[in-house]
Order: sequence, then C-alpha cells, then structure tokens
Amino acid sequence: MAEHTSELEQTAAAVLAAAEGAMEAVIATAGELTQGGKASGDSSGWEQPFTERVVEMAAAVRAARCSLDYARAVIGAGESAGPVMEAAALYAGSVAADVHKGVLCDLGGRFGGSDAASRLNEARPAIQRLCDATARVRLGQVVLDDLQGRDVTWLPDDSLRQIRDTAREVVKRHVTPEIAHAIHHGDLDIPAETLAGIVDAGLLGIAIPEEFGGFGLGNRAMLVATETLSAASLGAAGSLPTRPEILTNALLRGGTEEQKSEWLPKIAAGEVLVAIAMTEPNAGSDVASVSCRATRGQQDGVDGWFVTGAKAWCTFAGRANVISLLARTEDTPGGDGLSMLIVPKDSFPGHEFVMRQPSGGTLQGKADRTIGYRGMHSFTMQFENYFVPAGNLIGGEGGRGNGMRYQLAGMNGGRLQTAGRATGVAQRALELAAAYALERKQFGRPIAEYGLTRAHIGTMAAQIQACRSFAHAAAERLDTVEKPSKRDGLMPAMAKFLACDVANQITERAQWLHGGWGYAEEYPISRLVIDAKVLPLFEGVRAILVLKAIAPVLFSS
Repeated sequence: MAEHTSELEQTAAAVLAAAEGAMEAVIATAGELTQGGKASGDSSGWEQPFTERVVEMAAAVRAARCSLDYARAVIGAGESAGPVMEAAALYAGSVAADVHKGVLCDLGGRFGGSDAASRLNEARPAIQRLCDATARVRLGQVVLDDLQGRDVTWLPDDSLRQIRDTAREVVKRHVTPEIAHAIHHGDLDIPAETLAGIVDAGLLGIAIPEEFGGFGLGNRAMLVATETLSAASLGAAGSLPTRPEILTNALLRGGTEEQKSEWLPKIAAGEVLVAIAMTEPNAGSDVASVSCRATRGQQDGVDGWFVTGAKAWCTFAGRANVISLLARTEDTPGGDGLSMLIVPKDSFPGHEFVMRQPSGGTLQGKADRTIGYRGMHSFTMQFENYFVPAGNLIGGEGGRGNGMRYQLAGMNGGRLQTAGRATGVAQRALELAAAYALERKQFGRPIAEYGLTRAHIGTMAAQIQACRSFAHAAAERLDTVEKPSKRDGLMPAMAKFLACDVANQITERAQWLHGGWGYAEEYPISRLVIDAKVLPLFEGVRAILVLKAIAPVLFSS
C-alpha cells in the first residue's frame, strides 16, 4: 500500500509540475495580450472570455498543488484522514487534462508552442492514468464504504481542532436539520436560540485579537468554523461570522485606537451584530460608483454626518444593530471619495423595519424575496438624513476618502470565508449523496454499488479536498501579512472563485444521485442546490472577481 501511495505521489507531482509550467507560460502570454489584465476589464471582444478561461485553469492548478501538499502533510504526520493521496492525484490528473485541453483548444490558438506545452504533451500517458475512470470509481468506493462521505479532514494543531469541535457542538444543539429546514421553507428569521448558541460559543470573535476580547486565532480558524456552520445551514449559521469579519478587518486596518477599543470587544462578545452596506441598487460590483452620500453637519451640538441614499443586498440588516456603511463623503469621483461609517441602529425582527431618529432622520429596510439563502434576509435600505456621530467615521479625519481601502482589506477575509462557506455546502452535499446512495436500491442493488455513482462520489471528494486545501493555504498566507496588498488578496479571491464554482457542481451532482427525490422540498439536497446558487455572487460577482480582482494581479506578475 505504501509503495502504491509513493508511486501515486511521484506521478501526481510530475503531472502537476508539467501543468504548472504550462500555466506559467500561459499567464505570461495572457499578460502580454491583455496589458497585464487591464485590457480585459472593459473589453467587448475576445479578451474577457479568454481571461476567464485562463483564470479558471490557474485557480484549479493552484488548488491541485495545495491538495498535493496537504496529502503529503497528512502522510508525513502519520495521520489517517482517508484516501488523501488518491484524491490529490485524481484532481491533479483532471486539472492537467483540462490545462492540456485549454492550451490546445480553448485559448483560440493565442498560446503558441513552447517547451512548457511540449512537456505537458509528454505527460499525457501519466495524466490519463491519474484521471482514468477506474481511479474515480476506486476513490468513490472508499469514500462510500469506509467514510460514508464524512469529513475526516486532518487539522495540524489543537486550536483548529478545538474550534471545529466547538462549531460541531453548536450545530448539533442549535442548527439541527429540522431547524435548517424550517427556516428555509418558512423564510423565517434565525431563531434566537441558534443565534445565542453561536454567539455564546465565541464563534464571532475567533479572528479578533486577544487584546480586544477575541481568540486571536486568525483567518484559518475562522475558516474552519465557517465551513462547519455552513454545512449545517448557509443562511442560518454559515454566513453569520462573515459580516463582523469584514468590519473587524477594516477596523484593524484603518480604525483609530479608540474605535478598536470601543467596537472590537463588542463584536467579539456578540453585543454588536453587524451588517455590511456596500452595494447599491444602481451600483453593484462597480463600487467606485457608490452615490449614497454622507454630509458633514451637527445635531444638538454634536458633530457628525447626515446620510442620504439607498443600499441593496444588505444581509442581516434587520437584526443587526450596526451597519458598516460605505458612503461618499468627498467630492472626489471614484473610490477616493468614499469613507466607511459605523452606523448604529436598533435590532428588528422580520422582513421590514423603520428606524426613526428624534431629529427626523430615518432608515427604512425591506427584505428582498430570494429563492434560497434564507434566515438572515437581504435588505434594500433607504437612508434619509440619518445622523451618524463623527467618531464613527473609521479612521477619524484621517480615514476620509480611505473607505475603499478599508473595505477591500475586509474583503480578503470575507472572500476566504465564502470559500469556506462553499466548501461546507459541498461537503454536506457529498454526505447526503453518500447516505442516499448507500440506502437507495434500484434494480435490486444499492445505487452505491454502481460504477457511475462511485465515479461521481470520487470526483466530488477530490474537488472538495482541493478547494479546502486551497482556502487553508490562502488563510495561512494572509495570517502572516500585517497590511495586505493587492497581491496578498490574490489567493483568497482565487480560492473563493474556485470553491463557489465547485459547490454548484457538487450540489448538482448530489441532486442527480438523489434522482427525482432530489427535486422534492422535503429532501435537504434541494435546499443546498438553491443555496449554492448565491455563492458566486458574494464578495464580487463571478465575472467581476475574474476581470477586476484576479486577472490584473495574476497577469501582471
């Protein structure tokens, strides 16, 4: 067995090296053809679909490397975490095959012959061995028979394992399948008991430094908690940590010491529940076009800002008692005219609210009906002369015009968490598919015994390991950076991009394996399919993530 694993590792490493070499050459060519990604942003021609295809391949190749590194770490530590090398090898072979196809066909002949392409071509026999149908069937059989689809991921230190155990206990007590089902089908609020269970376990303060009342465990620990909660319910649990995480990172990046001392302990303790107001009805991904205005003024002798304008897709805005608001405070056009404000409000249950200030300022919100991702509700809001004290401008006077920078600092953590949310949804879909396949009989046999079922399960397991490993590697790297640059945001953006795509693929595969019952509302896989649809829209809709966040950094390297 050890000899087989060693041979598999060597083959996977050789195939992956060939794919990485080809991608380096492809990215270099893409940089030349698109002026470092700049020509892709506003193009109406071939540049945008070309860029998307290169980014798809590049993200998958990086994930394959992370999956192989993870498998090596598990084996090196002498741990048992399922067929990790088999999963890494299958994914490496599949990715290399896709890169080979991309180089030959999908890039429209714009990538010419090179030594890197020749080495990839020479690796074809090894690629075929790694991603042969037999390998997929064999891996699927192990995942079904030995693991029943369970998550047995190895985590390298006690703090991460403790966070996962804590999150699992919260899920067991407060986010049961019955609770998740009721919230989704009734479009209900998150129950107070569920919210309290997550808050009391400290899961909103994992990445907040200890000096401000958090655990100070960083992005990777938060990723572990988010994935575990998302596997239970995306809308009722998995997305709760993301909102405070975005505001926390913004405060740590640009907040004054007084602001950090005031707000971070409250966020860590769950005294303050946060919503993020960035998108507007007429300014979605084009954040620099934000028009919601904050104007200097006084109320009862107190300096502050009067906010007027609309915001959209503000998730959890009803229950939250703080809104992290991106608003235009300067006459400067574009992102340089934006600032971040911490906007206090009362907490409201339900799908509508009106907040009235004694001075006459109002904040109204109404939840937009969505096909899934229920529990937190996403609101469209209207501010009318709503007063915010001057001390709530992040960074104080020095923070004026720096809102975009602070927002983007928070987005790195948010994108990592969305990668975790997607992985959690995918993991739960795999578990449901495995359980159904093991008990459902057709033509006298459990469908788990059929080769096609096993092949689908094997492919799903390999994809999940790759996405999880990629997100963890990105989190580790981000945790080492004090002030992230655009380049430091590349891995979180790519991890998010890939994991969201994969979550949609896996939930759909799992639905197929359920047959007609996968379309029935009483089966939880139908909820996962719908919830997965929102993931590519978070923290930068898919196309904008490719063209504006990933390609300009990737292609300029």
